[in-house]
Amino acid sequence: MPIRVRLTAAFTAVMALALAGAGAGAVLDFGRSLDASLDARLAARAGDLAAPDVAAWLADDTDGVSQRIAIDGRVLAASPHAGTVPLLNPDELGRARRHRLYVDRDRVAGVAGRARLLAMGAGGDTVVVVATSLAGRDAALADIRTELAVAFPLVLLIATAAGYLLATAALRPVERMRAQAAAITADTPGAQLPVPPGRDEITRLGTTLNDTLDRLHTALTRERDFVADASHELRTPLALLTTGLELALRRPRSPAETEAALRSALADAHRLVALAEDLLLLARTDHGYRPAAVLVPLAPLLHRVAGRHRPTAAGRTIRVDCPGELVATIDPDQFERAVGNLVDNAVRHGRGDVDITAGTDGAHLTVLVRDRGPGFPAGYLPRAFDRFTRADTARTGPGTGLGLAIVAAIARRHDGTAEATNDPRGGAVVTLRLPVPASCGLHPHRTVSDA
Repeated sequence: MPIRVRLTAAFTAVMALALAGAGAGAVLDFGRSLDASLDARLAARAGDLAAPDVAAWLADDTDGVSQRIAIDGRVLAASPHAGTVPLLNPDELGRARRHRLYVDRDRVAGVAGRARLLAMGAGGDTVVVVATSLAGRDAALADIRTELAVAFPLVLLIATAAGYLLATAALRPVERMRAQAAAITADTPGAQLPVPPGRDEITRLGTTLNDTLDRLHTALTRERDFVADASHELRTPLALLTTGLELALRRPRSPAETEAALRSALADAHRLVALAEDLLLLARTDHGYRPAAVLVPLAPLLHRVAGRHRPTAAGRTIRVDCPGELVATIDPDQFERAVGNLVDNAVRHGRGDVDITAGTDGAHLTVLVRDRGPGFPAGYLPRAFDRFTRADTARTGPGTGLGLAIVAAIARRHDGTAEATNDPRGGAVVTLRLPVPASCGLHPHRTVSDA
């Protein structure tokens, strides 16, 4: 059932209850007003009949009937149509002597229809009784009930129609947003939902949905670019591998030529494996993979990374500067991969010594890798951590273009950040910042090694 119909039905039900309550209250209040007026008239007439010249008052009683009754039940005086039978029984006479007594009767002699009686003491041992018809009162109440029974359904019908129109108008922007959302596809990037003017809930909903669409379009664009770049990167080693094998099979080869072709194919295969592993790691981080973090001493980890890269450093020094008991809450394999990527990048693309420095700067634990080369090109720094991005200078070389992207992804998965800058004294600097664990300890002893 549409929301506007449900809203209208709820509004109609509440309106019907309100009208029913208002009508019942109006009828009761009108009836009380008529009763008060009727009782006032009866009391005034009864007061007149208590006067000494009661016979004259009784003779003038034209709008009802009245009697003056002795306490023993004898009718001492009566209006022309009241008759000689007492209007009250002995018990009612006794109560009327003590206080005013109102009684409604279905039939009273001389009164058409239902009647109301007022009896009150008149001095001595007599009671004055006056009675008047309730026909006018009952007719007036019947008239107002009829008028309300006709008017209230019309009011309810008009209110229901107005409620439906208001609900439809209020929900029309939602329907426009729904229709536009149904038309948005992957081939309509940048499409937005129509947001109505104003500052109400629907406007805020439309703004939130548009922000969500922007994020989805950005993620879709990034995914498409990633697939396109990955396809390009995979195509090059596959083409080289295919070409090398085809050339090796084109004519008989000597053992040396065959070995060279196989070694070339093996190198391309290794590059494919490395690229596939990098893509798998990035895919896992993109899908919310959280590392199994444990508290790890950083100094041994950084020394392992430095030791692994020293054989390929061509005699350059790789220096580690880290407090001996500095610890971090990390996945040791992933974090070692991130620092290893930075050191490998510095060894392959930089010049001079490589420094690995760890410490804290208050709220963060920092690991900094610096070389002495030309540094990053200025235009490359804003996109240094984008996937498949390489610098345009001598830092371009073998590799997949995913090294720094993997570093940034691993930092994010550890609730940290990665930053690339150039040292004013020369060289590229990449800094990893992670939250400081509660049990992080810094001692005066520092372990520094170089080669």
